[in-house]
Amino acid sequence: MFSGIVEEVGVIDRIDPLEGGRRLWIGASGVLGDLKAGDSIAVDGVCQTVVEKGDGSFLVEAIGTTLSRTTFATMAAGDPVNLERSLAFGARVGGHLVQGHVDAVGEVVSVVRHGEHVLLDVRMPPVVAEVSVLHGSISINGVSLTINALPAADVAQVALIPYTWEHTNLSRLKPGAGVNLEGDMLGRFVAHLMKRETAGGV
Repeated sequence: MFSGIVEEVGVIDRIDPLEGGRRLWIGASGVLGDLKAGDSIAVDGVCQTVVEKGDGSFLVEAIGTTLSRTTFATMAAGDPVNLERSLAFGARVGGHLVQGHVDAVGEVVSVVRHGEHVLLDVRMPPVVAEVSVLHGSISINGVSLTINALPAADVAQVALIPYTWEHTNLSRLKPGAGVNLEGDMLGRFVAHLMKRETAGGV
């Protein structure tokens, strides 16, 4: 479980092929302190298991299902990635509860500076749009954000404050870019329950 508060922006050092997947070596510094093999870490919002820890980097292995529903399939060496270690019980949760189980890849519609902050519009696939509400939470590349507006049924707008802009890889986004989206966890459960009720279930 994660909070959506990015600790560090790492860089993909190397990508090696893996049968049915990819092996990604990710360069980092801050998150490496107590990181060890077997730990969970969010990479651009995708929960991954640390397979190996090296000198200044760590290794994760993305399998086929991860490649099919995240931006991991198109990542390349040199790409910046948002990193967050899993939560420790007893610590403050500054964002919202993020599972790291990405629902789908969204598409950046626009990036517009508005005074000191930046307005980011993202097109959401139905699985995310159906659980997204005004002033609700959404995770974009692992960053906990509040939906500022819903310009269309399938578009969410978030406002990025200067700190978020400077300390995450969202500042690299351009229209047309793909982003990892995770809808609000509570919204997902409610939507699923409502579907079961209307289908004559619970």
